Amino acid sequence: MSIHTSVPKANSFRRRFATALVWAVLCISHAVGASAQQRTDTPPLCGDDGSAVQHHEDSPAPPAPVPTWTPTLREATWHKLPGNFLQDQKNMWLFPLKLGEGHHWLPTALIVGGTAGLMATDPQTMPHFRQTNAFSGFNRVFGGTSSAGIIAAVPATFYVASLIRKNSYDQSSALLAGEAVADDAVLMVVMKSITRRQRPDEIAVNGNYSDTFFQSHQSVFGSGSSFPSGHAMMSFSVATVFARRYRQHRWVPFVAYGLASVISFSRVTTGAHFPSDVFLGAALGYAIARFDVVRQ
Repeated sequence: MSIHTSVPKANSFRRRFATALVWAVLCISHAVGASAQQRTDTPPLCGDDGSAVQHHEDSPAPPAPVPTWTPTLREATWHKLPGNFLQDQKNMWLFPLKLGEGHHWLPTALIVGGTAGLMATDPQTMPHFRQTNAFSGFNRVFGGTSSAGIIAAVPATFYVASLIRKNSYDQSSALLAGEAVADDAVLMVVMKSITRRQRPDEIAVNGNYSDTFFQSHQSVFGSGSSFPSGHAMMSFSVATVFARRYRQHRWVPFVAYGLASVISFSRVTTGAHFPSDVFLGAALGYAIARFDVVRQ
């Protein structure tokens, strides 16, 4: 009896959570747009010390300020998306050439080292999550389908809100998030089809979690493979696009990366991925969004 009554409660909670998420995205879009409209190009009336600036008629004009470099914001439209996507793919697959030229060695070493370290501890870490019921409520809310729905709903809702408000910058942000997800999908399919790592939930709870690579045979395209986590890649890509393009609002990166971290963690608690899968997926999603898509 308790099993049947808990299912409607879980579904009801999911519906309430999805509704609250949509309203939150709409409110965020409105708040961000309103703040952007309040910014003007009027020069300051006071000096750096807060006092009024006074110039004598005979005094020489102050020297022109030296222009400082600021990163160029990349904008996106439906017309530009195909070309942008192809350029992203070129940058992604030619990245090894950059390493050969001596660039980006430190972040690459940190990501590879972190992934390797977690892979070494996966056989000891994963059984703990498979044998506990502590995350059962959390897993009902952030299951695979609901997490994927959140990843898709955030940029989609933001785009619809930007169309209603006729805000081209917000429209571009939503399109860039979709572009990042498309880039993630290509890399994810290639890596999964090569590694063919078994998912933790395909192994017995008390089974052997050590020999997992090249053991999955569910799909030639790697849909049943565990390495890396596609949810982690895409959630961190979407989070990075919004965190970078709205970083003048200090709360946006916290909300964006916080939600991405919750979604990524749920992939471990549900038994869909090992911690190393999630770590690498999150790192790749961040890197693709920031350096290929947003390009800051």
